[in-house]
Amino acid sequence: MNNQHWIGFDLGGTKMLAVVYNSKFEEVGRARKKTKGHEGAAAGLQRIGDVIDEAMEKAGITGEHLGGIGMACPGPLDLKKGILREAPNLGWSDLPIRAKLEKRFNAPVVVGNDVDFGVYGEYCFGAGRGGRCVVGVFPGTGVGGGCVYEGQILRGANETCMEVGHIPIVSDGTPDGAGNVGTLEGMASRLAISAAAAQAAYRGQAPTLLKLAGTDIANIRSSQIAEAIKGGDKVIEDIVKRSCDHLALGVVTLIHLLAPDVVILGGGLVEAMPNLMVQWVSRAVDKRVLPSLKHVYKIRVAELGDEATAKGAAAFARNLHESTAAVNDGAEQVAEPAGTNS
Repeated sequence: MNNQHWIGFDLGGTKMLAVVYNSKFEEVGRARKKTKGHEGAAAGLQRIGDVIDEAMEKAGITGEHLGGIGMACPGPLDLKKGILREAPNLGWSDLPIRAKLEKRFNAPVVVGNDVDFGVYGEYCFGAGRGGRCVVGVFPGTGVGGGCVYEGQILRGANETCMEVGHIPIVSDGTPDGAGNVGTLEGMASRLAISAAAAQAAYRGQAPTLLKLAGTDIANIRSSQIAEAIKGGDKVIEDIVKRSCDHLALGVVTLIHLLAPDVVILGGGLVEAMPNLMVQWVSRAVDKRVLPSLKHVYKIRVAELGDEATAKGAAAFARNLHESTAAVNDGAEQVAEPAGTNS
């Protein structure tokens, strides 16, 4: 139907965002609110629905125009049942998101991992357009990852996969969020960079960063790290480059496993200093990747920024709907009895 609209929803730890797209996938409405996870899961579900209602109102559509909703969530999911099993940053667990939203909006809802949908958005509309195998690596508080292979999100039977941040790259090192040492997250995340940068500022080695953010790791953001480098803090640049060396090891592993034609680096850290990070990672990858795979891949910066997840979620909902409809149409044709005009 030409009048069908698709909604992508990005559920984050601090904010929630709903975006409405028309049949040409042009944005026609959006709404955004603070998540307020502390108010509880029931209040959270109500708030999610209210944000969707607001976005639809701004888009000037009603339920009859709604083709489906793509819901991007953090944390472990039951993909078959559309249940958010646990969202530690929100304090929610066993939340039946799909069932509740389908009842409220009388439209199909697909629930998926936020990083998976972000990579899918880049595959459909951004840096991964035209790729056969597209891998995304997003260093942030952790290191997120996802893969779209021949149009499908790579995942387990009922679980997300591509836990890129937990790839072990050294035998020892700072523990990651799961308590494992020597992983990509522990060595190359923004949190790891900020921790090392805070120590450098405390020691007087990074005067620009000290002036911008002090020595509290909670105050050191990606933009301030980039500004410190521009301001001449060579030690901060060295910290970022070491992080890129570790990040490159994870990328090399993914190239050896999947031979992707596109590797996308994204997230706030990369957006703050794209040239430095992509050039340094690319150089380090080139030194370690197998000669037979040197010309298989391209490393690119994500293009969609914060829009990737919501747009990818909506696109996945649309494409799933269309593929399901095609299968059903084919099944009906096969089931039609022969000789109906006899």
